[in-house]
Amino acid sequence: MNYRTLGRTGLKVSALGFGAMRLPMDAEEKTINRELALPMLREALEGGVNYLDSAVGYSNQDSQRCLGEALEEWFATGHPRESVVVSTKNPHYDKSDPDTWWRNLENSLERLRVQHIDVYHHHSINWKNFQEHVDGPEGHYRQMEKARQQGLIRHIAFSFHDDVQNFHKLIDTGKFDVATCQYNLIDRSNEEAIAHAHEAGMGVVVMGPVAGGRLGVTSGPLGQSLPSGIATTPELALRYVLANPNVSVALSGMSTIDHVRENLAVASRDSTLSSEELVETESVMQRMRKLADHYCTGCNYCMPCPQNVRIPDVFRQVILHEVYGAQQAAVDGYAFIKRQSEKNGKAMADGCVECGECEPKCPQRIPIMQRLKDARQMLEK
Repeated sequence: MNYRTLGRTGLKVSALGFGAMRLPMDAEEKTINRELALPMLREALEGGVNYLDSAVGYSNQDSQRCLGEALEEWFATGHPRESVVVSTKNPHYDKSDPDTWWRNLENSLERLRVQHIDVYHHHSINWKNFQEHVDGPEGHYRQMEKARQQGLIRHIAFSFHDDVQNFHKLIDTGKFDVATCQYNLIDRSNEEAIAHAHEAGMGVVVMGPVAGGRLGVTSGPLGQSLPSGIATTPELALRYVLANPNVSVALSGMSTIDHVRENLAVASRDSTLSSEELVETESVMQRMRKLADHYCTGCNYCMPCPQNVRIPDVFRQVILHEVYGAQQAAVDGYAFIKRQSEKNGKAMADGCVECGECEPKCPQRIPIMQRLKDARQMLEK
């Protein structure tokens, strides 16, 4: 296993991190299947993975418990607490209710079966939440500082899903030791911010190096365009992220023992990608992106939609289906976003009433209304 320094924390972390958000579930999807999950975590630890990441809500709120069982077993076999870096997150953002924030932390410590958390995140932060509920004398950053003073956490972090300009703003506050963000072959929007964070002395943890499974394709244009010497698309995706010198850890949400073994092999290589492989990979992705632009560039000029249709999100799934050949991942992704949208009063392709307000705004002159109809036929299964 290769190791890197996690920014100014000084922690030596494995290039491959275990993202405990997609552990195998039981038949009813209520709890994690321990017979499958615990051997996966054990093999990852024995293979040199020392960065383990979870969150309150992962795996129907069972992820931290399962990870805690694996850690207890690991420590019982003689491994010291310092042999692992435990990362988790607090999703609470109402600064008028600090008790819930502390309850989340106490529950996480209990479930993970540890006395302290090494890297503790504000979960899925955005600039609005930072300004309203994290910053300031009564904000939750103050709770983070208190927890650190008490030895309950070691380093303050955030996980990020906001606009990239706000990523730069959060970095420039100087308040955080680690950032966890999306970055992969398909989505490189955070690349400059990742470099900025590294220059500012922060550790950078990448989630979704295989794009949430979307790059796990063996057919279609991407699967058929692998650079020579690379066996699979997931291998290319992981090696590409690890080739970025500003990345400290690539988190993989592994769900089978085979995923663990394949990723261990990739992260233990002496090299990530050669300069020739990087050039070849970039050439492939440039061709893909040009094709994708025929569907949508993601500029968001079509928004807002009067019917709250998430047009760019729909088209991102169409691009996965049509351009990258990840058909099942596109269908699954569409279904997931639709469920989340319905909770928030938003809609997917089925919400379009063909008012036509979006089409004149599109610089690509995409026939949005027809494409939304096509998306329904393609993705609503």
